[in-house]
Amino acid sequence: MTARDTRRDGIESPAPIKAIPLRHPGQWVAAAVILVLVALFVYGAATNPAYHWSTYGKYLFEERILSGVGYTLALTVLAMIIGVVLGVILAVMRMSPNRVLSATAWVYLWVFRGTPVYVQLVLWGLVGSIYKTVSVGIPFGPTAFEIDIQQLSLEYVFVLAVIGLALNEAAYMAEIVRAGISSVGEGQMEASVALGMSWWQTMRRTVLPQAMRVIIPPTGNEVISMLKTTSLVAAVPFSLELYGRSRDISGVNFQPIPMLLVASTWYLVVTSILMVGQHFVEKHYEKGASRELSEGQLQALAAANKTVVEEGK
Repeated sequence: MTARDTRRDGIESPAPIKAIPLRHPGQWVAAAVILVLVALFVYGAATNPAYHWSTYGKYLFEERILSGVGYTLALTVLAMIIGVVLGVILAVMRMSPNRVLSATAWVYLWVFRGTPVYVQLVLWGLVGSIYKTVSVGIPFGPTAFEIDIQQLSLEYVFVLAVIGLALNEAAYMAEIVRAGISSVGEGQMEASVALGMSWWQTMRRTVLPQAMRVIIPPTGNEVISMLKTTSLVAAVPFSLELYGRSRDISGVNFQPIPMLLVASTWYLVVTSILMVGQHFVEKHYEKGASRELSEGQLQALAAANKTVVEEGK
């Protein structure tokens, strides 16, 4: 069949293109080399006694390690919830026409993004040395009650670790949220206001659903990054999370390599689950943003083209 003998509604149909895919032998060579290198590494690791695979298997599902995984997840979830909420507040302050609010948010971002999170956690761990007691009451007046920070329990250290992680995360979430809101055109808000929506209705129904397409991917990356950042809470010091547990055990059995592999395995497992969840969340907020036309849109487009052809005859 050729373009000359095929006609529909008086329009010549183009001849079908016979595409021949190009061969890429270099890809097969590179794949073979990589497979050989991976096989050599796996064989060498499996036969190397320094890895202590028996110790690895013994502690992979050990109770203390599983407890460490639970504390790691708790730190991640709590720090991210507080960080996201505070980040939204800071983003609104940063975009506010009020110069005091905008400047306050800018200083907060400057401090917490400009200093390492490990240094911040160390300072949070030294709160008991800086402030011996915390008094609650009327300023320069009577005190309602007083808290001796140096006598607080392990839960207090856990709270300090969450606060340290959350305050640092809020600085990054503020910029992510601000970028997402800024990506929505001003015409969207103007149209919503013209329809009689309040500011909160405009944000909830118009701005945020569109901004989420920009906010969700980096937020998912921040969650995964937070999971790994929890290994730094030993600076507070809090050592009941995954890395702290594996380090404590290795200090007893003097086998740090298998214990590091145990911790790495659990980090990979949890990270993989988070990546799958992030994928489905992104797909949910990408609805309506696909460049591919649906079946109904294709039928409407075909009907419109047919109408144009008939009118042109």
